[in-house]
Amino acid sequence: MNQSERLLFLKKTAEESASLRQAMIEQLGPGILDLADLMSGIIGSGGKIMVIGNGGLATEASRFASELVVRLRTERDRQALPAVSLCVDPAVMTATANDFGYEHVFARQVEGLGRKGDLLLVLSTSGNSANLIQAVRTARDRGLISCALLGGSGGQLAKMLDRCLIIPHPLPQRVQEEQVFIIHLLVEMIEGVLFS
Repeated sequence: MNQSERLLFLKKTAEESASLRQAMIEQLGPGILDLADLMSGIIGSGGKIMVIGNGGLATEASRFASELVVRLRTERDRQALPAVSLCVDPAVMTATANDFGYEHVFARQVEGLGRKGDLLLVLSTSGNSANLIQAVRTARDRGLISCALLGGSGGQLAKMLDRCLIIPHPLPQRVQEEQVFIIHLLVEMIEGVLFS
């Protein structure tokens, strides 16, 4: 690929991303607002938000939790909010995988940390990962609200959740870009509701 072809590729990718973002907001805007209100209510009622994801979305789970605990806007001085990523403790995750199987690495933590009135947020591009499905089952058994940001068709998880937002695109990288955008929107809206 020569320089002009590479530049054309960059332009086409940017246009595709911009088009997807516009379509995503038009389709999912009310759901995003609803999810922000739900999360604000959970936190306002003394509950916490637990976040899970695999691979790069494990990092995004940590991003979401850290922005709730710390803050999104540096000019906004506020108290910490109760959120935790279940993707960050290698001792718990490897011990669970060793003793119970990898499909239980999140479910075991939901069992130990989740309480009725908490919310489990799942980040996935496919909606078909066994460890995420098992975590949602455990969350439902324990009376947690389960929500997700998904891609493609939403996979198996779409039918199991209390609420889900499905980003309408088949490519994982485009879905993940929109998930990061939604995460930032959610944190900003939660801060606005709780600290306006």
